[in-house]
Amino acid sequence: MNLYMRFQRNTPLSELSTFGIGGPSRYFIEIYTLKDMQEVVCYCHRESLPFFVVGKGSNVLFDDRGFNGLVIHNKINFCEFRDSEVYVGAGYSFALLGIQTARKGWAGLEFASGIPASVGGAIYMNAGANGLETSNTLKEVTFVNEMGDLHIVDREHMHFDYRTSCFQNQKGVIVAGLFQFTTSTQVREKQLQLMKHRFKTQPLKEKSAGCVFRNPSSIGAGALIQQCGLKGFSIGGAKVSDLHANFVVNKGNATALQVLELIAKIKHQVKEITGIELQMEIRNIPYDISG
Repeated sequence: MNLYMRFQRNTPLSELSTFGIGGPSRYFIEIYTLKDMQEVVCYCHRESLPFFVVGKGSNVLFDDRGFNGLVIHNKINFCEFRDSEVYVGAGYSFALLGIQTARKGWAGLEFASGIPASVGGAIYMNAGANGLETSNTLKEVTFVNEMGDLHIVDREHMHFDYRTSCFQNQKGVIVAGLFQFTTSTQVREKQLQLMKHRFKTQPLKEKSAGCVFRNPSSIGAGALIQQCGLKGFSIGGAKVSDLHANFVVNKGNATALQVLELIAKIKHQVKEITGIELQMEIRNIPYDISG
């Protein structure tokens, strides 16, 4: 079937976001194969149709008006285990991958369990925790550029930093990643400990987009926000979590505008009291973006 014929209209983005916030997308499609991803990206380029790719829907805040373009739900979720390596689709669960590799005694992604991200999203943001990052074990990335061409990018030609990757400056889509691991007899125990700690200290059962701010070099953002007396502070349905102050949770009826107002309040108060300028980690996706 022609991919265009599979486009859906007015899909509510609140249903695709862990925040539970967002108006309708003008167009929407689910993509399951590399070939189909190439075709739909090429179509968007040819028709000058703006697109945004979503995986598990974490780490993003959609506009209350929705998205004036095509939202592509990346559901390329194959997973091929090899000798000390795994080749995995970008739509695959990053948390599940962390659990599976830890069970094999492969070290490097044990921090991933409990993170509600796709593999593609984790690569894009260089997700990390507890001193580990996605890029530590990443060997290759399969990438579709804005023309729909498929490229294999090796580690030597990729750049990563704290919560950043070279892919954030490129137009296109991450469709797969190749990870390489070392073995460890302690990795499974460490993974279980990290999982237990995360469930104890983070509001994982509430609607949020994960950590709102990047951690400054000197102190965690959550500690800073708590020191400034903002834990539990709310604007409308958006609230600073009582459990972890670097999480903003949707209490059921929050709007994107309320979340942004709360974020602005946090940034202003932290800056005024501590002199530290907090930087957003979650991505605010506007209604209109350039193609």
